[in-house]
Amino acid sequence: MTNYPLNIKNSGLSIYDPINSQDPFLYIPTNELEYILSNSIVGLSLAGLPLRTRSKVVKQELCMALGYPIPNSFKKTQPRFIGQNFDVYTQKGLNVQIWNEDIDNDRRYVFLRANDNDVITGVRVITGYQLVKFNHTGTLTQKFQARMQIYHQNICSLRDSITINNWITTDNTSNLLKVNPNDYPHRSQLLRITEVYTRLLPIIGKSISYLDATQERNRGAELHALICKHLGYGIYEDNGTYPDIFNQLLEVKLQTSPTIDLGLHSPEDGAVIVSINSTTFYSKDIRYAIFNGEILGDRVYLKNLYLVTGEDFSNYFPLFQGKGTNKKLQIPLPTNFFD
Repeated sequence: MTNYPLNIKNSGLSIYDPINSQDPFLYIPTNELEYILSNSIVGLSLAGLPLRTRSKVVKQELCMALGYPIPNSFKKTQPRFIGQNFDVYTQKGLNVQIWNEDIDNDRRYVFLRANDNDVITGVRVITGYQLVKFNHTGTLTQKFQARMQIYHQNICSLRDSITINNWITTDNTSNLLKVNPNDYPHRSQLLRITEVYTRLLPIIGKSISYLDATQERNRGAELHALICKHLGYGIYEDNGTYPDIFNQLLEVKLQTSPTIDLGLHSPEDGAVIVSINSTTFYSKDIRYAIFNGEILGDRVYLKNLYLVTGEDFSNYFPLFQGKGTNKKLQIPLPTNFFD
């Protein structure tokens, strides 16, 4: 039986050095690759690690399992492991997300199953030819992103967009106690951006539960509830709308990473968000409440608030190139995939 990891170690090759797929000594067959990784990776704990660290640790473990030296830093190549022609995905669920590229029939895809305690419990390796059979739509979902910038002070746009500024009739003393945060905006309820800022500023200095690196949605819910309370709503409700607090045309972001995920809407995409009578609100009219958070132990401390209009957004947070978009394929794996 060929000792592939030993051969690779003795070769001095890195994960970025291509190997001919017909090489009987260095290129690991797919079934053998799955066997080697199963014996080496199963049992690895990723508990408590930030997402970027988790990815790095996984790739380091793969290098050691296959006999490759661990690089000082991992390059963003396609695929990540050029030498053995594979990408790796750590999955708690069965929904695979592939970013900015189609499935490559000849590439191998390594899937690591993680349980609720973030321990690797299974390995499956398949080819792109096999994976594409699970991709029933073939649709690339567009996702906008921006670069998070740290400003060591709180920030608020001087005024709302012209549309909002001309539409509001409130004197900023609106009582929202009996209003649902998901209701349509109303001229007598919509607060000016400076009043939203005044009401949310006391949140800075507070903290929320960190939970773990994969619990972004739950952290967002805790912050969302806190914001509703400080804005004056009597209830907290989140039905997944865009923007998050529809009644105030307010989108909320909690940032502990250098990338702001904007989802399906960019402040500059020109999309119609809602029309009320004869007034249409576009993405540029949305107000963005971006909280700069710092993880300390099991808490996320809210250090700064950046409250900006869609019109001002890119002046503070540059959109990624290509009009700030990333695209992904979402592929549901079968329920028995790891069995």
